[in-house]
Amino acid sequence: MEKKAKFYTNDKKLAIIIISMVLLLFLMNILRNIFIIKIDTNTLNNFCTVFISMILEGLPFIIIGSLISSFIQIFISEETILKIIPKNKIIGLFCAASIGLVFPVCDCAIIPVTRRLIKKGVPTGIAITFMLSVPIINPIVLFSTYYAFTGKLYILISRFIFGFISAVLIGYFVDLIHSGNVLRYDIQVNKCTCNCNGHHNHSHNHNNTIHKLHLFSDIIYHTSSETYNTGKLFIIGALISAFVQTYIPKKYILSIGQGEIYSILIMLVLAYILCICSQTDAFIARTFLGQFTVGSVIGFLIFGPMLDIKNTLMLMGTFNKKFVIKLIFLILSICFIMAASANYIIPLSLKIIGGI
Repeated sequence: MEKKAKFYTNDKKLAIIIISMVLLLFLMNILRNIFIIKIDTNTLNNFCTVFISMILEGLPFIIIGSLISSFIQIFISEETILKIIPKNKIIGLFCAASIGLVFPVCDCAIIPVTRRLIKKGVPTGIAITFMLSVPIINPIVLFSTYYAFTGKLYILISRFIFGFISAVLIGYFVDLIHSGNVLRYDIQVNKCTCNCNGHHNHSHNHNNTIHKLHLFSDIIYHTSSETYNTGKLFIIGALISAFVQTYIPKKYILSIGQGEIYSILIMLVLAYILCICSQTDAFIARTFLGQFTVGSVIGFLIFGPMLDIKNTLMLMGTFNKKFVIKLIFLILSICFIMAASANYIIPLSLKIIGGI
C-alpha cells in the first residue's frame, strides 16, 4: 500500500509538470499572434527544437542510469561493496577514476548511480571521483573525441589526462572540506519499502517463478522511482538551457572571449549553458579550436561533463545544499586551473615531442 501511495503521489506531480509545460508552450503560441507581445515564430520553433532534442538525447541515458542503479540496490549488498573498495584512500580514488574506461555511461545517467553507491556505503570522495570521471574517460566519449579531432591526437590525450587528474583531485578535496552525510535529508530517510534488500539471501524454498516476478517488480519500481527523481530536474534544466541558448546570442559571449584567462572563463560558461552530452560535446568543441586557446577547449571538454545547468539541478535534488555549493566551487576551481595549465603544458609538449 505504501509503495502504491508513493507511485500515486509521483504520478500526480509528474502530471502537473507535464501539463504546466504544455500550457506554457500553448500560451506562448497564443501570445505570438498578439500585437502587444510579439514572439518571433522562428525563435519559438528554435526553442522547442533545442528543448525537445535535449530531452530526447538525455532521457534514454537517465533511464539506463536508473536501471543500473536499481540493479546495484537489489543485487549488490553493502558488505560486497565495502569489500571491493581499497582500504588505501589514494588507491581508491585512482581506482574510482579508472572505472570509466569500462563503464560507458554519460553525465546524464551517472548521478542516480552515484547516489545509490553513497547510500550503499561508498566513501563520498570515491563516489564523487567516480561520478566526475566516468562521463569524461569512458570509451564512447574517447572515441567520439578521437573522431571529432582527427589529426589532433593531443586533444584526446589531454582530455583523458586532465579529466582524470581533475576527478581525483576533486574527490580528494571533497573528503577534506566536507564530513558527514552529503545526501539530502529526504533521501537519507527514504527507506526502501519493497524489501529488495532481502534478495541477497532469499531462501531456496521459495517458488522460483514468484521470486522472479518479485525481482522484476522491484527492478521496475526502483528504476521508475530513480527516473522520476532525476528526470524531473533534468527536464527543468533542459528548459532553462534551451531558453538561454535561444534568446541569448552567442556572439555577445564570444566577443569577450579574447585572452588566455577570458577565453577559459567563456568556454567554461558555454559548457555550463549548452548542456551538451559528453558523448557529443567534442564536435562542438572542435569549432572553437581556432578561435580560442587550446587550454580553454580542454576546459570545455572536462568541465561540461562535470557540471552544467541540468546537472546542477540534479545535484541539488540529490545532495544537501552546502555540499553542492562546495562541490561546484571545487569543480570550477580545479577545471580552471587545469585549463590554464594546459595552455602552457600542451604547446610545450608538442614542441618537445614534435606534434601528435
